[in-house]
Amino acid sequence: MEHSFISIKKFLEEPYSLILGYPKATSRQIKSRINELEKLKIKSISLTGPTTLGKLAILGKGYVGVVVLAKKNNKQVALKIRRTDSQRKDMKNESVLLKLVNSVNVGPKMIDVSKNFLVMEYLDGEKISDWINSLTGVGSAKKLKSTIKKVLEDCFRLDQINFDHGELSNVSKHVIVGKTKSTLIDFESSSTNRRPSNVTSITQAFFIGSGIARKTQKVYKNSPKEKIIEALKQYKEEKSRVNFDQLLKILKL
Repeated sequence: MEHSFISIKKFLEEPYSLILGYPKATSRQIKSRINELEKLKIKSISLTGPTTLGKLAILGKGYVGVVVLAKKNNKQVALKIRRTDSQRKDMKNESVLLKLVNSVNVGPKMIDVSKNFLVMEYLDGEKISDWINSLTGVGSAKKLKSTIKKVLEDCFRLDQINFDHGELSNVSKHVIVGKTKSTLIDFESSSTNRRPSNVTSITQAFFIGSGIARKTQKVYKNSPKEKIIEALKQYKEEKSRVNFDQLLKILKL
């Protein structure tokens, strides 16, 4: 899909300035942020996506920032803009965490960072909950299984490097199913200081607890919850490849 882009100069003015300085910023802060974007070689922003800020469409919004589609030189990227009321003083820490998950091939690729901005690979896709809702007909069970398996493998790799995503019980906001790849996103609540529970959290979200679990069951019939819980218990005791493979087997993946 072709997106139309607006020059970042326009973002000095309302209503566009709301995006660069959400929820509230002075014109001086906005000017400073535009200078920062120029240094990052961000030329333009596209108002597109499933979330809105005022009346403007964006890709996403969280406690730390808002995410928009932008262009760096001539390449489309996802741009995370630090909120003016964020408790984080800059975006550096999140960029370090993103680089770490990239080292095991998880997440959108980290491209650049400054005080108020994080530039990442743009993944053209949809939230996993919307994607599951759109699955119909022959082959949908196969598609769902392969996507869930891919996400679980990502979670296993994060567990192995002692990295906890922190938000995976709310799977619908944190997994994107794209045209070229499906991946976990949004590492702003992540930590290397907590005991990782990525595989456990996402398995519970897909198969045991949430609305997504009900949708998953409709697409393909799964093992009884007791069996899944037992396999998860074993995996929690020892996060080995053998126990992970056993869990995949119970989940019919």
